[in-house]
Amino acid sequence: MMNNFFSEIYKKSITNLSCSILKYFNVSHKHETIKEVDDILNKNKNKNIVVILLDGLGSKILSENLKEDYFLNKYKLLEINSVLPSTTVASTTSFLSSLDPIEHGWLGWDMYFKNIDKTVTVFTNNIKDTNVQAESYNVAQTKLPYKSIDTLINEKNPEINTILLFPFGQNKYTSIQDMTSKIQMLCNNGKRNFIYAYIDNPDDIMHKTGTSSIYTKRVIKQLNDEIERLCNNIKDTTVIVTADHGHIDSSSINISEYPDFKETLKRDISIESRACAFFVKEDKENEFERLFKEYFKDSFILLTKQETIDNHVFGFGEENVCFKNAIGDYLALAVGNKYFRYDNKGKVYVAQHAGISKDETTIPVIIINV
Repeated sequence: MMNNFFSEIYKKSITNLSCSILKYFNVSHKHETIKEVDDILNKNKNKNIVVILLDGLGSKILSENLKEDYFLNKYKLLEINSVLPSTTVASTTSFLSSLDPIEHGWLGWDMYFKNIDKTVTVFTNNIKDTNVQAESYNVAQTKLPYKSIDTLINEKNPEINTILLFPFGQNKYTSIQDMTSKIQMLCNNGKRNFIYAYIDNPDDIMHKTGTSSIYTKRVIKQLNDEIERLCNNIKDTTVIVTADHGHIDSSSINISEYPDFKETLKRDISIESRACAFFVKEDKENEFERLFKEYFKDSFILLTKQETIDNHVFGFGEENVCFKNAIGDYLALAVGNKYFRYDNKGKVYVAQHAGISKDETTIPVIIINV
């Protein structure tokens, strides 16, 4: 039964959305596509394809923070799934690579790399919960390389102008208005374009203030209005707005407050606070399982490494070389509203994600043809 739950996640996920875009550009892909998206793309055959990913804007977040007749709700086509864990690292990488997490290997915010014996925050390249650089090279990019969707499209269609926009790094934008201005300029350049734009809200504001605060509602309304303004100023374009995951208001469990349980662990927890890898001392497995059940059974389900693999928690496809070493001896998946902190250094959040609740895993696909 549990296997069926995880398999269902990957029948219509953000990986499949990415594959629909590759299919439209006649690029080979390893996973199924989404028929509803395929039909719209093929019907309109617009010059420009724009994908805007709003971090954290799960389906429930959208419906509860934006009136039904507002722009993004009006154009919602369907709901699909994130991947597991339902988190930015895994989900955005699945979109960008058109692969499931088991294949691309970017499993979560903090990953254990056996060859350097360190737990690394993959987006910052720092040792977990520190400002100390893990290595002189970028560990995740070196150990977990993948070919991005823009490259895949360009290799098959060299005439298409492809660009990825982020609020950091290369092709950086400085504000949402700056981002939409860049998209508008590109869509009016006379070329065929594929544009992907990542926005770090409402995730950022929800971590700080919760899923339904006035600040969260304000940010989502601003995003809605700015995307509507963009769509009113471009032509011959299909705009796809989606998210990487949803959010849930939550509270923490500090493992340091359970010294007998912490004593069973080899090292710091990793992957995500609501999809948590545990590395257990060789002679402590039975004690670990007993104490986990005693303390945390109402908030998490616990899977062994083999159960994690057999149930396809991280999807389908060829296993990444770093995968088995990264998932730990056990994986705890949140079903309640709790998340783990290893000690007092772990960040505190008002809302969090990466669990397996519908609120976290269900995301919208919004399509506007202009």
